Amino acid sequence: MLPMKMNDWIRAIAGTFILASLALAHFVNANWLWFTAFVGANLLQSAFTKWCLMEKILAKLGVKA
Repeated sequence: MLPMKMNDWIRAIAGTFILASLALAHFVNANWLWFTAFVGANLLQSAFTKWCLMEKILAKLGVKA
């Protein structure tokens, strides 16, 4: 299996954040849906601006583009 690239990591992390926040909203408090909205808004803005904070963080951790 090939090592994961930057886009793979970003998708995996975003998906994990969304699923985790949905579970937290269901089992803990509905206000966790704000985190889901935050992740979605960041994905949308990065599509237009080509800037993603998670990409910068992963690059500093050594993930290849």
